[in-house]
Amino acid sequence: MNIYDIAAEANTSISTVSRVLNQKPNVNPEIKKRVEEILKKYDYKPSAIARGMVSKTMKSITVMTVDVRVSHYARTIYVIEQEFSKQGYNVNVCNIGNSKEECIKYLNNAVEKQVDGIVLIGSIFSEFINSKDILHKIKDIPVIIANGHIEEANFYSVMVDDKSGIRSATDYLFEKGYQELLYVCDMDTQSARIKLQGFKEALKLRDIPDIEERIIKTYYGVEGGKAVADFIIDSNKKFDGIVFGEDITAIGALKQFKKRGYNIPEDVAIIGYNNCQETIICEPELTTIDNKAELLGKLCADVLKDITEGKIPQKGITIKPDIIEREST
Repeated sequence: MNIYDIAAEANTSISTVSRVLNQKPNVNPEIKKRVEEILKKYDYKPSAIARGMVSKTMKSITVMTVDVRVSHYARTIYVIEQEFSKQGYNVNVCNIGNSKEECIKYLNNAVEKQVDGIVLIGSIFSEFINSKDILHKIKDIPVIIANGHIEEANFYSVMVDDKSGIRSATDYLFEKGYQELLYVCDMDTQSARIKLQGFKEALKLRDIPDIEERIIKTYYGVEGGKAVADFIIDSNKKFDGIVFGEDITAIGALKQFKKRGYNIPEDVAIIGYNNCQETIICEPELTTIDNKAELLGKLCADVLKDITEGKIPQKGITIKPDIIEREST
């Protein structure tokens, strides 16, 4: 039993059956009753594809991120999923795991499924899909990119001002009286590079020399934080404050500094970035930059909803991050 069979038995058109299924107005009450009785008789459940063919929408969006286990990404995605579920959309969440091949695979899948929109969470997508062949494939689908930018007609950006966030963190430590500051970089993404610029700018404005020597690289995560803490201590560098590009790495370092006899913040102040939940679980609680993951998700959802409703959204929105002061400074 399909929509054509329903229309034939009810002696009406498929467009009328579609209006009944989608609870649209302007349907003759007698015909509506007849269609509803047939639907009930056969316990008819329209497929998403059938609805899409008639309504010109699949009521489906794809959300892609690097790793949904990362707190910042998870919080952003949660808001997007909730916003669109309320509107009756099916939300497909895809993890690409830092793989360009996986990214392209999921984009191809979204095109095949004729989704109504794509949301990309993470600056890495600016690098992964900025090629003519990929952009051509998705040119008819609205794409919202969180913390990234691609100059195409169907792309819309919601950015966090990461440079300003790290610069304000650095200024904050200087104003608290810390003078020998280091910056720990644990990623190589567009966002990570912009954060690093913020640290460099804050030091240049104070005419602080040897800026490059104050930048330490490690790998992302608790273990990366522990490793960089050991490196900093053993290198005999002068330091009394450290700015991290990610909370989790900062927490790993905080644990290791404590293990090696440092008092925080008396011996070394530590500030992270993202305001993830772990910042209030660690001891002492971590001062951090709140890049407002939930607001990021809400604005991404709002932009895409405007597009699906035929409205004209902003092409670019910027969020200003804030300092959350806790015990580590």
